[in-house]
Amino acid sequence: MKKLVAALACRNKGSRLYGKPLQNLDIEKGVCILDNIVACLQKVTVIDSVVLGIANGIENDVFVEYAHTNGLAYVRGDEKDVLSRLIQCGDLVGATDIFRITSESPFPYFDLIDVAWIQHVENRNDATFLDDIIDGCGFEVLSLDALKKSHHEGEDKHRSELCTLYIRENKEKFKLDYIEAPQKLIRRDIRLTVDYPEDLIICRAVYEKFKYSAPNIPLLEVVDYIDRHTQLLRLIAPFCETGYKTMYL
Repeated sequence: MKKLVAALACRNKGSRLYGKPLQNLDIEKGVCILDNIVACLQKVTVIDSVVLGIANGIENDVFVEYAHTNGLAYVRGDEKDVLSRLIQCGDLVGATDIFRITSESPFPYFDLIDVAWIQHVENRNDATFLDDIIDGCGFEVLSLDALKKSHHEGEDKHRSELCTLYIRENKEKFKLDYIEAPQKLIRRDIRLTVDYPEDLIICRAVYEKFKYSAPNIPLLEVVDYIDRHTQLLRLIAPFCETGYKTMYL
C-alpha cells in the first residue's frame, strides 16, 4: 500500500532572514508561514500526515515545541544533510513516498497535488515534479527509495537543501514525470517564497487580502491581485532573476 507523507525540513538559521518558517503572515492573529503550510497540507486527502524534519541545534528547539503544540510527528537530524532528514521523516511513519515543499513557501499550489499523486502512482514514478510555476508554489512527490538511492550514491551537495539534485542530474537512473501548471501561474516576475524581508512583505500582503480562503490561498486570484498592485512587483523584481536561476538546482 502506497503512503504519501509530507516532510517539512525546518531550521531557524538564515543569512538573509532569520527563522523564516515561523515568520508571521498575520501578525495580529499570530499565523505564521508554517501554520498555513501545515493547515493546507492537512486538508489534502492523499497526504497521510505531516512530519517535521528539524535540524539539530538549540536554536531549532522551537520547532520541537511547535510539533508538540500542533500534534505533529518530528525527527531531529543533521542541519546540512537535509536529505537525510526527509528520509528519517518517511521512515518514522512508514511512508513509501514523500511530498516535499520548503517550509518557507506558504502558498503551495494545492489544486494539483491529487493529480500529481495519481500520476505518480499509476506511472510508478520515482519522482513527480511541479516545476514550471511561480517560485514557492511548486512541489515534488518522491519515492522514499529514490531518496535513499540519492543519499547513498550522491555527494555532499546532493544531501544538502538541494534534495533532488542527484535525481535531476541522473535522470536516466529514475522514472520521472512532470505536472503542468496553468499558464497563468508561469510567471518569472513573481515569487511567493520567503527568503528576503521583501518576500515577507509580499506574502503578508497576499495573506491579508485572501485570508478568508486560508489555508488554501487561491493562486489564480493572487496573480491578478499582484498585477493590480505594481508596487509589489517592483519590490520583488531584484530577487526574481537569481531566484529562478537557482530554483531547481
